[in-house]
Amino acid sequence: MNRHNQQNELTSKALIYRIVITIIVIFIVCLYMPRDTRSNFQFDLGKPWRYNQVIATYDFPIYKSAAVIHTEQDSILKKYKTYFGINTSSAKEQNERFSTPMEAHRPAIVPAPYLTYIENKLRIIYARGVMQSEDYDRMHTEQISNIRVFIQNEATEESLDQVFSHKTAYEYLVDPGSDSMSYDRNLLRKCNLIDYIVPNLTYDKTKSEDSRKDLLSSLSYSSGMVMSGQKIIDRGDIVDEKTYDILTSMEKEYAKRNESKIQSHTVLIGQLIYVGIIILCLGLYFSLFRRDYLINVRSILFIASLPVIYPLITAFFIKQNLFSVYLIPFAMIPICIRVFMDSRTAFVTHLATVLISAMALKYPYEFIATQLIAGMVAIYSLRELSQRSQLIRSAFYITLTSIVFYFSIELIHEKDFARLKYGMYIYFIINGALLLFAYPFLFLFEKIFGFTSNVTLVELSNTNNELLRRLSEVAPGTFQHSMQVANLATEVANKIGAKSLLVRTGALYHDIGKMNNPAYFTENQNNINPHDRLSYEQSAAIVISHVKDGLKLADKYMLPQVIKDFISTHHGKGRTKYFLISYQNRHPNEPVDESLFTYPGPNPFTLGQAILMMADSVEAASRSLNEYTEESISELVDKIIDGQVNDGFFKDCPITFHDINTAKEVFKVKLKTIYHTRISYPELKKQPETAAQTGSTSK
Repeated sequence: MNRHNQQNELTSKALIYRIVITIIVIFIVCLYMPRDTRSNFQFDLGKPWRYNQVIATYDFPIYKSAAVIHTEQDSILKKYKTYFGINTSSAKEQNERFSTPMEAHRPAIVPAPYLTYIENKLRIIYARGVMQSEDYDRMHTEQISNIRVFIQNEATEESLDQVFSHKTAYEYLVDPGSDSMSYDRNLLRKCNLIDYIVPNLTYDKTKSEDSRKDLLSSLSYSSGMVMSGQKIIDRGDIVDEKTYDILTSMEKEYAKRNESKIQSHTVLIGQLIYVGIIILCLGLYFSLFRRDYLINVRSILFIASLPVIYPLITAFFIKQNLFSVYLIPFAMIPICIRVFMDSRTAFVTHLATVLISAMALKYPYEFIATQLIAGMVAIYSLRELSQRSQLIRSAFYITLTSIVFYFSIELIHEKDFARLKYGMYIYFIINGALLLFAYPFLFLFEKIFGFTSNVTLVELSNTNNELLRRLSEVAPGTFQHSMQVANLATEVANKIGAKSLLVRTGALYHDIGKMNNPAYFTENQNNINPHDRLSYEQSAAIVISHVKDGLKLADKYMLPQVIKDFISTHHGKGRTKYFLISYQNRHPNEPVDESLFTYPGPNPFTLGQAILMMADSVEAASRSLNEYTEESISELVDKIIDGQVNDGFFKDCPITFHDINTAKEVFKVKLKTIYHTRISYPELKKQPETAAQTGSTSK
């Protein structure tokens, strides 16, 4: 089965995945989207009413705002008193314990005045009451000044200042106060008085909560009524505080009246259609322009995850009333997609995600405009990520643009600078800081979805990398060959618009398998050829095995799949012609099993892999030229690349004849530069001696 048939099979499988993933995305997003059946009116305090006249069609109360209700609750709860039950027998029990000598919690001999002093103080403490430390601290935290202490059905109000905690009761016991001349504090401490202090006030939750509910039941949540037929507001009127309360009350009443019959059906159906159309348009884009992404299931999952994650985060912010949705770093979407894919895909996916997320907002238009502008700046400023500093710079540009754009929107609607929402700009600054977390997320996406970013390629192409350093030590000839191939391939990639960094990295690693048997490859030999002792089949097997050995090393060092593809395709399904032709010459009348002399493949299936195959073959063959002239180099390049085209090595990759001709010209120029002949410096010729010089010499 050729690669074309394999792609057809993968495409049919991917179609099923696409359908399933699309359905899951639509239902997950719609399931968690808020459906609060808000009215279609959008208004703000102090701004003109942009719609037609509004007349009440039913009676409804004017609900107080949350701030007003909170203030009134605080005022009412100042009268709130918590209930505590008291144990009246605690004083008697602890005094008996203290006066019993068997307890041995106090010194054996305590002066009688001390006994009387301590017993009296214990009676005072338990009469006023001792609270649990947790209850005592809570009362002070809630700033409760008085409590109600009840015995059976009678309750008396006590000041919290008169009640003891475990700590304050002990301090009261060991502090003689005005009797300090009569009682020794140290002796009081030796009596272990802490052991005779136990809480005798118990918090009664039931009575306290009932008291709280009774107080709050007197609170009114409305401040008036709007009658059916009453005019609420007309176009152009300024929305003042009173009108704002009426409009918000009308929205609440509208939601209550329509909750059961609209929320569960109409809104959900509308959301399903809305999200379905956006996802369908996103799918049409990929079908028309980037079908290669749809073949890869991991790419589908990566693209589909963003229109799910961000709308869910937005819905969570709205439902929980957390800060502002402008705090969510939507610009991270185009950053991540641009790094792994392309600019158009980044913008289209960002647009779809923003449109879906805006479904949950009350003011979607300015949100959509701001996020799209931020997304375009992100794509433009981060066309290629290879350094962390680029991400910092991009985050700065995105933040600055968002602030300026939102400021322009506010200037359109507000003429008074004092009424601008300056707090929003703090959200934009925090948003810009959150964009810096795209860097660790890129690493996470690489591991989850199998992508490879330019940052990773830069790290891999560093020749101090462990694997490349080993290659330079074990097989220095192969390392130099790989460096030359990388330079040639990078130059071609830049000329024809391929991913030059990816091609260069693939070229550096394409021959790492030669480290297992370096002496069997000509670039590492030193006047000794081990193939002289082997049959042609054995030699071919060793040479061919460097592809399989390279893939094993790539797995061991966890190289990305795109680099492994360069290793497996740099010879394609080509043959080791030297050993094959030598075998045929020695056995002219015998059938040849060409599979013994053929690389496992596959043939190149990307533009970068095709460039590497050409560069590898041209560089290796150029070493065998007897002389390096313009004609010999041109003939060599044309012969090798035309042979690869005729053998069908490039049928499965998107390379054009124009790209191939461009590659030829680049190879010819570069090889002429590499193998240029030096100028022969002329020697100084001796001038013939004149007769005069001869005569003078003889003298």
